[in-house]
Amino acid sequence: MGLFDFVGNIGKKIFNKEEDASQAVTNHIAEDNPGIDNVAVTVENGVAKLSGVAATAEAAEKAILMAGNIEGIESVNIDAIKVLNGSLGSDDEFYTIQKGDSLWKIAEKTYGNGAKYTAIVAANKEVIKDENKIFPGQKIRLPKSL
Repeated sequence: MGLFDFVGNIGKKIFNKEEDASQAVTNHIAEDNPGIDNVAVTVENGVAKLSGVAATAEAAEKAILMAGNIEGIESVNIDAIKVLNGSLGSDDEFYTIQKGDSLWKIAEKTYGNGAKYTAIVAANKEVIKDENKIFPGQKIRLPKSL
């Protein structure tokens, strides 16, 4: 499974000191839990180490993005996540939002139809709370099959 890299100086700010980060990130994932039992996170030197049991690969991918799109997190390690159904990367791919992107443009480029941006929003409801507020460097999932 491994390590996923993120831009550490962007994203939602949920902690001020690293000693508060582990609990803050654990709580953040638990609030919109995408399907991970016994989720726990430890943060050291900008690396969030996730543990728990993911019902699906999709649930694990969502947890990766939820943790990685937090300011102060530079990478996410999921070696301690057990995935019960599926394998990571089999259905969706990660996309890093670029300057000038909109969800419409991303859907148009990916699926040939900008109106399919709603599928991107639905696949990323844990990290896209407002479809008009995405930012360069943010990572999202792009479903391969629509």
